[in-house]
Amino acid sequence: MSRSVLCGGVSVFQLSRRIPLLSASRCYSQSEPEPLTVREQKHGIRRIILNNPKKRNALSLSMLETLRENILTDVDGEDLRVIIISAKGPVFSSGHDLKELTSTQGREYHSKVFQTCSEVMTLIQDLPIPVIAMVNGVATAAGCQLVASCDIAVATEKSTFATPGVNVGLFCSTPAVAIGRAVPRKVAMEMLLTGSPISAHDALLHGLISKVVPEERLEEETLAIAQRVCQSSRPVVALGKATFQRQMAQGRDAAYATASKVMVDNLALRDGQEGIQAFLEKRKPVWSHKPEEVHD
Repeated sequence: MSRSVLCGGVSVFQLSRRIPLLSASRCYSQSEPEPLTVREQKHGIRRIILNNPKKRNALSLSMLETLRENILTDVDGEDLRVIIISAKGPVFSSGHDLKELTSTQGREYHSKVFQTCSEVMTLIQDLPIPVIAMVNGVATAAGCQLVASCDIAVATEKSTFATPGVNVGLFCSTPAVAIGRAVPRKVAMEMLLTGSPISAHDALLHGLISKVVPEERLEEETLAIAQRVCQSSRPVVALGKATFQRQMAQGRDAAYATASKVMVDNLALRDGQEGIQAFLEKRKPVWSHKPEEVHD
């Protein structure tokens, strides 16, 4: 090879076919463009970094497909415990790439963009592991939708959130699905109808994000949450996350019935009994991280 090459391992994964994964470990020549996302993993924490700051980390179809691949790679591995999604540059994500939404592309392509986006957003909530958004900057439209779809979101004081699609003739209907389930209805409607941004503190007040921190403490605070998640049993966390999502879509009585049954199922897990026994014996639990049952 005549060109200078930066080397590392290569991973491949896709839902329907195997293709090269754009990650931090991928080999690429210096003449090739940088990957749209960078993936790193250490001590159970996977970092996925949106890596297209020149285009404001727009969620183009390619970006969405790459993000999905990075999320799904070895997602069932016991050593993966939590995912953190962040971004390079001053914009977390500006949402869809409007150049892909012109008439030139056509209805079929447009359908693929929104279908893929919806798949990524629901995937994040359906994963057996928690996903944390680490936001330092602007998150608009589908970028705001991405934040709302994550289980936890930590943002800096300078971060802002908006759904400005109405101002360019494209109402943020798909972002509204996630945002409308994260904030009060009237707050969501004001964001959707005016397109005006809200501050990080207002986003915290209304429940769009979990915590606001100074910029210099963003990574420290986010990693502290991720590390705390890693201290718990993987199957217990997976069961709890899935149950939370399920019962939130139910009425009160059905939600209690669902949650009560799952509590019993949780007690049947090896790690469920290990945690209780460790508490009674005043010791630190030793998790198996396996979804094994010890009784019927």
